[in-house]
Order: sequence, then C-alpha cells, then structure tokens
Amino acid sequence: MPPAREIPSTAADKLFIFALAAIGGVYVTLIAGMLLADGAYVLEASSRVPGGWLEKITANPVLQSLGKPEIQHAIWLTLFSCTAAAVLSLVVAVPSAYILTRTRFPLRRWVDAALDIPVVLPPLVVGLSLLILFQFPPFSTEFGNLFPFLPDSCHGSSLGRLVVYQVPAVILAQFAVAGAFASRIMKTSFDQISPRCEQVALTLGCSRLQAFVRVVLPEARRGMMTAFTMAWARSLGEFGPLLIFAGATRNKTEVLSTTVFLEMSIGNIEAAVAVSLLMVFAAAAVLVAARAWGSPGGIP
Repeated sequence: MPPAREIPSTAADKLFIFALAAIGGVYVTLIAGMLLADGAYVLEASSRVPGGWLEKITANPVLQSLGKPEIQHAIWLTLFSCTAAAVLSLVVAVPSAYILTRTRFPLRRWVDAALDIPVVLPPLVVGLSLLILFQFPPFSTEFGNLFPFLPDSCHGSSLGRLVVYQVPAVILAQFAVAGAFASRIMKTSFDQISPRCEQVALTLGCSRLQAFVRVVLPEARRGMMTAFTMAWARSLGEFGPLLIFAGATRNKTEVLSTTVFLEMSIGNIEAAVAVSLLMVFAAAAVLVAARAWGSPGGIP
C-alpha cells in the first residue's frame, strides 16, 4: 500500500490552526500563570531573608511553615486518607464497571447515570447528604440496642458517632466523590478490552470468575493504575464534603485542603501558599505516574 500523500496546507488552514492554538493557549497560560505566581511568592519571601542562598532557603517563612506540628499531622493524615479512599474506590470501581460493560440488566442506564451523580453534584451537597444519612438508622442506632450482648462500655455509642467528625468521615467523604471518577475510568478501560479473549476462556472450561481473574484483570491493569492514581488525586483536592461531614479540627480531621482554608482564615498566607505548593507537587507527581504507567485512554 503506497504511503498517503501529505495534503498541502494553505494559508487559510494555517490561520485556522493558529486561531485554535491561540484560544486553547489562553487557558494553558492561565494555569501556568497560577503556578508561576506561587513560585514567585516563595522566591519573593526568600529575598527578604538576609544572608546567603542557604540561609534564604532554610529561613524562608513559606517553607518553614511546613514544619508546624499541625501541618505535619495534616500531611500524614492526607497521605493515609487519600490512599485509603483510592483503594476503596478501586475496589468498588472494578466490579461495578465490569457489570456495566459486560452484562445487560433492567435500569442499566439509570445505574450508569447514578455513578456520575457525585461528579455533577456541588461538593457541599455531597457532604451535607452524608451528614444527613448518618442521622438515620442503622447509623444512628446505639450499639447496645442492636447488640444487647455487648458490654456496657459500648452502650451509648453508635456508628454515626464513630464516623461523623472523625477520621473515618475524612476517608468516606473523599471516597464518595473519588469512587465516581474511578468507576468512569474503569468503565472506559473495560470498553476498550475486547470480550473475545474472555469468551474463548469460557469455551475452554474456565468459569466466569476464572476468566475475570486470569484474562480480564491482567488486561485492565493499566486502567486500574489510572483509576487508582486519579482517585488519589481527586481525594487530595477534596474540600467541600470534608468541611461539612468531617470538619476541620486541628490535629484530628485536618487534611491539606482544609489546612489552606484554616491558614487563610487566620491570615497566615505563607503557610497557605506552602501547603498549596505541596499539593501541586503531589498532584503533578500523581498525574505523571498515571500517564507513565496507566492507560492513556482511561484518563478523562
């Protein structure tokens, strides 16, 4: 087959491409400007510190803010909660996306649409809905009423009291939104996997479970990596549901996103900028990992 001939570009074609690039470049420039502004703020803070370059770095008020005990606690809680939320998202996303792509059942389209609800809902509404949910049984029922055989020390407690405004609420709020992103990515990944190999495995005597574990999951590993990393990044940037459902209590339920809010509320811009830059670097690292080891087609 002879190679395709290159279609010559006219001046009008070049002008059209240039116009599209200029329009798209406006948004890219805005993103780059925001990141450069954060970096310029750090450099400006260093310029106010007397001494050499080493002193300017070590005594930078922005970078020193990361050493505060409450911010250190927020960093570790963020790493733990985002990882837990991403794992839960993947555990839910894989089976739900597989069912939607490989089976047909009544109300399938409605179930598919329901998975997108956390994406389109305002974040504050997600947090408020979770808060209201845990005011109803069985979450609000005391353990003593559910399990009379429990010791008296367990009476007076309920699942709602153990979750709301506690560390589990942080993970649940992040998972409520990140799970929708992971499910959508996994559905795209399963759609790109041909069912033929799975059908061949079934004809050779494999059960549906064996075909799923031995054929489908290995093919979907890059999509699973993408779903995990994107769910982690989405959990990192979650704020609204956390503020409503988990609160922003120092050294308890404070994560990096709420740290920015708390530091800004007391006028500590240096700490807010430091945490913001830390979140930018973490998100950039996650996105690089998603594109390096994940499925390019699975990234929305």
